[in-house]
Amino acid sequence: MTKPPLTLYLAAPRGFCAGVDRAIKIVEMALEKWGAPVYVRHEIVHNKFVVDGLRDNGAVFVSTLEDCPDDRPVIFSAHGVPKSVPSAAQARNMVYVDATCPLVSKVHIEAQRHHDNGLQMVMIGHAGHPETLGTMGQLPEGEVLLVETPDDVATLDVRDPEKLAYVTQTTLSVDDTAEVVAALQARFPAIVGPHKEDICYATTNRQEAVKAMAPKCDAMLVVGAPNSSNSKRLVEVGARAGCAYAQLVQRATDIDWRALEGITSMGITAGASAPEVLIDEVIDAFEARYDVTRTLVETARENVEFKVPRVLREPA
Repeated sequence: MTKPPLTLYLAAPRGFCAGVDRAIKIVEMALEKWGAPVYVRHEIVHNKFVVDGLRDNGAVFVSTLEDCPDDRPVIFSAHGVPKSVPSAAQARNMVYVDATCPLVSKVHIEAQRHHDNGLQMVMIGHAGHPETLGTMGQLPEGEVLLVETPDDVATLDVRDPEKLAYVTQTTLSVDDTAEVVAALQARFPAIVGPHKEDICYATTNRQEAVKAMAPKCDAMLVVGAPNSSNSKRLVEVGARAGCAYAQLVQRATDIDWRALEGITSMGITAGASAPEVLIDEVIDAFEARYDVTRTLVETARENVEFKVPRVLREPA
């Protein structure tokens, strides 16, 4: 039986970013240096496949520092942690390695600088997301107000409208964030923004590639985890950019083939914590069912690399 033809559009860039790459490398190098078990506070990155692989090699994932013994190394996830966490680790004389993405650390430094200058902070982010909790936890209770939507801005109760600054979670939708920023600037004209946008280069690049790809596609799949903020944003961006069917899948086994009946063009991308092996698995699944013509949709090239902490580069 002949396979139906399918144009497979592959977004570039897609998948791993430099911060995720570094965080995974940190866990691997820690296991190499200190042996198993190495404890990791929170999932190192939001991807089950990655976390399961590291767990198989001896990483133990825990929710809180209290779940870690004093005598084993602990790693803080790429999303960042409140200031109280490294302080508690120091108080217990623990060996710890901070795998916070340097672009998230930049937001932490920014928030601290504004606080030191007497400004109250507004954070644009998703309630309960570990990155949001980590950033808000850089400053004393009540010093960071959280908003998610333009409607939240209308009800903000600030200390002094003349002394405000804002930061954002690094994995948000560029377009949605612009709407919230506009609402903040309209209500608080004196509000101070970041020198350079907080949304990270990888989030922006992946969204731009999806915007370029989505109008060409009958359907689009984003390879990523349901708890991955940047992956969920890619689905939203694809739908908004004109793709009638945009869905998140963790693996090829999650593909709903019935929903894709009759398509002639398909877009594939992946969130920043999805490894290429899972993307290849999805591509293989399409090639098994269709006569595929691959087309790359490249909107940027990335050559960013972040160094791992010095403690891991030194001999044990």
